[in-house]
Amino acid sequence: MYTLVVLQTIAHLFADYTFQSKKIAKSKAKHGFRSPMLKWHILIVFGCAAVFAFDYRFLPFALGTALLHWVIDGCKPLLLKSKALKKGAFFIDQFLHIVTYVVMSWLFLKLFTWEPIIFDISYISYFVIFAIFLFCTKPANILIREIFNLFSVSFTGKSEDLPNAGRLIGITERWMVIVFILIGQFSAVGFLITAKSILRFKDGDYLKTEYVLIGTMLSFAIAIGSGLLLKSILNLN
Repeated sequence: MYTLVVLQTIAHLFADYTFQSKKIAKSKAKHGFRSPMLKWHILIVFGCAAVFAFDYRFLPFALGTALLHWVIDGCKPLLLKSKALKKGAFFIDQFLHIVTYVVMSWLFLKLFTWEPIIFDISYISYFVIFAIFLFCTKPANILIREIFNLFSVSFTGKSEDLPNAGRLIGITERWMVIVFILIGQFSAVGFLITAKSILRFKDGDYLKTEYVLIGTMLSFAIAIGSGLLLKSILNLN
């Protein structure tokens, strides 16, 4: 089950993050079931779930994953309208999606013996590595944003930074941290954190500095956690 869940996690990361634009996400959040973008998003969810199972018998379960995804996303505007649940809507949404594909994977393995085509189970370590690095791209950026939203952390001042530069820097630094952890260079991780902090504190806008520093610490926390998790999994394999 572990192997199939890893593959379905990759499918989820692609469908709900990599292949989902801001336009699609905003449309779903605002209109729910009435969103014209929702059907295309669900089609992508179905396609990713089916492809990353590497077994044609998983198609009904991929369809089940997609239909439940449709229900969850369609109901999201209700969460966003709730004062008590609004700030945690993203986490509730993602938790339900994860439970969905894990349960579908479990049901499939209860009914069938998984026989993946063009895929050797012995290569699962490479897929785990890929999943962790994929998570540390756009998904991690969105996770940090939603943590800010959860704790009402915001910065409304004008920024002179390059467009999207912060996101690219964040992805790069997280990948570097993971690589350093995998090769056992923990001192390099400390140096990277120190260097980033010094550069940020050179900014004269202290409110912006605090805002960015929080984001930096969250980014490094995600990277370190991901790197340690990956190293533990690889050691088990």
